[in-house]
Amino acid sequence: MNSFKKGFRAGFPIGLGYLSVSFTFGLMAVSYGFTWWEALIISMTTVTSAGQFSGITTMLLPGQYVSMLISQLTINVRYSFMSISLSQKLDEKFKGVYRLLFGFMMTDEIFAVASQEENVTRSFFAGLCVLPYLGWSLGTLLGALLGNVLPDRLMSALSVAIYGMFVAIVVPEMKKSKAVIFVVIIALLLSCFFTYIPLLAGISSGLSISICAIAAAIIGAILFPVKEEEV
Repeated sequence: MNSFKKGFRAGFPIGLGYLSVSFTFGLMAVSYGFTWWEALIISMTTVTSAGQFSGITTMLLPGQYVSMLISQLTINVRYSFMSISLSQKLDEKFKGVYRLLFGFMMTDEIFAVASQEENVTRSFFAGLCVLPYLGWSLGTLLGALLGNVLPDRLMSALSVAIYGMFVAIVVPEMKKSKAVIFVVIIALLLSCFFTYIPLLAGISSGLSISICAIAAAIIGAILFPVKEEEV
């Protein structure tokens, strides 16, 4: 129970961040012609911000199944690498149906928080996922029902809340390790290349994030290797 409470507390800021992002998704989905309950079902069955925003855009064009497949694959492929990485820290009892929960709730923020643990137990991960899932679903519902009645200033504030959450997750680790600082800077520079260089700017956000993360991690692993403990 203590492990569950620890995960629950760790998921609180993620839940708040997801509440704001999914609010925007609910608002956009309704503006595209989806009903509030359709938007809610999408968020409850698919916890991926960029994937959902891209998905509803593609769904407006009938028959674009191949396009949707490619876009979702490139956007969400990074979660596969995150799952492989974090699976090395899973507790021995983390098996069976719990692996489905693990895969379903693998997001950037949950990965960042869970990867700070030496050993990820089932109860910790379950507690970590509760508020993010509720925040993602509730935010979508509120956005679909109330989005049009909120002032523009509040909407702008909600849209940047997710970035504040990322900073809160990354900065503490940067204070502990120079290697983390180096990797973050490398990832930042690579991200700028994909944003401002015309030849690279056309690559989808999901694929560019995966490339930046993998490249930065490889460079960091080469320059700052972690020695394995002797058995």
